[in-house]
Amino acid sequence: MFERILIANRGEIACRVIRTCRRLGIAPIAVYSQADAGAQHVRLADAAWPIGGPRPADSYLRGEAIIEAALKSGAQAIHPGYGFLSENADFADAVKNAGLCFIGPSGDSMRRMGSKAGAKELMAARGVPVVPGYTGAEQDPALLAREAQRIGFPLMIKAAYGGGGKGMRIVRSADEFAANLESCQREAQNAFGRDRVLLERYITHPRHIEFQVLADSHGNTIHLNERECSAQRRYQKVLEETPSPFLSPQLRERMGQAAVAAAQAIDYVNAGTVEFIVGADGDFHFMEINTRLQVEHPVTEMVLGLDLVELQLRIAAGEALPASLVRNKSIPQHGHAIELRLYAEDPAQGFLPGSGTLEALHLPAPSRHVRIDSGVVAGDTVTIFYDPMIAKLIAWDETREAALVRMREALAQCAVIGPKSNIDFLERLIRHPAIVEASIDSGYLDRNLDEFIGSDASDADAPFIAATAWLLHEEAERPRLTRTGSDPWSPWARADAWRVGHTGKRIVALLARGERIEISAFGANGSYRLASATRELTVEHARLDGNALSAQVDGVARRWQVLLDQGGLIVHDGTRRHLFSHAPAFAWTPAASASGDRVLAPMPGRIVLVKAAPGVDVAQGEELLVMEAMKMELSLKAPRAGRIAAVQAAAGDFVDADAVLVRLEA
Repeated sequence: MFERILIANRGEIACRVIRTCRRLGIAPIAVYSQADAGAQHVRLADAAWPIGGPRPADSYLRGEAIIEAALKSGAQAIHPGYGFLSENADFADAVKNAGLCFIGPSGDSMRRMGSKAGAKELMAARGVPVVPGYTGAEQDPALLAREAQRIGFPLMIKAAYGGGGKGMRIVRSADEFAANLESCQREAQNAFGRDRVLLERYITHPRHIEFQVLADSHGNTIHLNERECSAQRRYQKVLEETPSPFLSPQLRERMGQAAVAAAQAIDYVNAGTVEFIVGADGDFHFMEINTRLQVEHPVTEMVLGLDLVELQLRIAAGEALPASLVRNKSIPQHGHAIELRLYAEDPAQGFLPGSGTLEALHLPAPSRHVRIDSGVVAGDTVTIFYDPMIAKLIAWDETREAALVRMREALAQCAVIGPKSNIDFLERLIRHPAIVEASIDSGYLDRNLDEFIGSDASDADAPFIAATAWLLHEEAERPRLTRTGSDPWSPWARADAWRVGHTGKRIVALLARGERIEISAFGANGSYRLASATRELTVEHARLDGNALSAQVDGVARRWQVLLDQGGLIVHDGTRRHLFSHAPAFAWTPAASASGDRVLAPMPGRIVLVKAAPGVDVAQGEELLVMEAMKMELSLKAPRAGRIAAVQAAAGDFVDADAVLVRLEA
């Protein structure tokens, strides 16, 4: 086994590999960009080496710098994680040529399987069913347009060397093809260093089901069953689970055999994932093979009791797969596991990636039923340069129904203060009938996004519960705050608005969705009469025990999860969360409304395309610029019809959030 390995990645996956290294007594070495100098994976490693600037092309995609760091650090092997260079055959060869071990398949296998186009051609030659399409190396736009007409619409454009939802577009008509092709190629070039694409017919209402495979250098190849990944938004997986509620035992066996055959056909060694698209009738087609560990690998680990990273390391070190795995044609699973991805993004704004400091981050405590994989902690920064994942939540239980309940409970304990997050979206998702009934297909979210985004009916009690939590917190804090002053038990030091002759009122001012809510409170120590401008109620026996608030509201006993941090207060009633900010009692300035004469940068990023020009008339909703942030492209459109007065950004410019990019004539 290795004594020291370098992890050529960042964030959550780097931290994940470090944990296994620690357990096995292997010294983990990290690398980092300028943007990641204080990142969690850097702090957890034994040593960390700088490899360049903040952009991936200047750091995590610089194979020569990573290999140099490995050699200088004394590492014997490199673990690529996922993304970046994990499926780059040239990098795998360079690692080997430098006298190091690449923890993954050989460069030859990766060349045959790392290219989606090449993989499809190989599988078709081996008799594995593939989706009709074009996978050729010729990438002339005119030829691609002709091939698109031959395949027919709708079709999908996919980055040939990509993954993770980057560089993928559905095109529904010939008129949309050229613009989508250009955008897809740019995104592929920026994310993966290559702009080659493939075309394939788009199968309506498909399921996305993948099989985990493992192969060693002793001739053993096995699969570890499937993962259901059909809950996707813009080809980015949102929820993964195992076992798939869709597969019959017979279909599982057929697909598992196909997955093993695909790996054996190219002498595959190490961990990989064979992805299939499955129609409603059960027909399945090969999509691609990911020659790396998948983001969603924890669900497989939870139901099998295995550590896939450990198996990767042992295979790379020359060990054979455990006999207990090899001799079983079908690996038995125990229970059901579900994974959700918590991101810094704003679903209400088209899932706009977020950035900024995590002022507070609350995640459930790990347990037998809940696992948390994360690469950040409170105080860390989500940058504009990388994927904005905050954490992966994995829930396990004996049955799917019980695992869904565990996940709902875990989400109720999550809170992000700082960048906006997709927690509300995930809570709606995990309760939606399409998930509960296991009827979702890979296009459902995009077709029905309004079912998962938007405001729930407001809970009239929520502001009063938030006020109760704040009052209890204030009363608990007052003795500590007055300890160095006068007697903390003096009535003058009390937080109950004590006055000579009577108890007065306190004002709790809250902000919710831009609206100020002012609540008058009478009483103390868990018994209050609360009144707003429109309602009054009585709270008795209120108690805040950690994050659990229990109380009787107008005589009815209830319980909530409450998270209070950095001026933010979240109340969760078991189904919905309500976010409040504590406002100064007598200070309030409404936010200025946005101007319809300007196009602003929604977040920090880089301008990649400018279509606008001064003096040109534009229609409302017409695309004026394209900017890149978090490795995704964002289309910026005209807020109204009018004539462009000025364009204040050029392709290649880095811009700050709220920077004025285009002005319209008044």
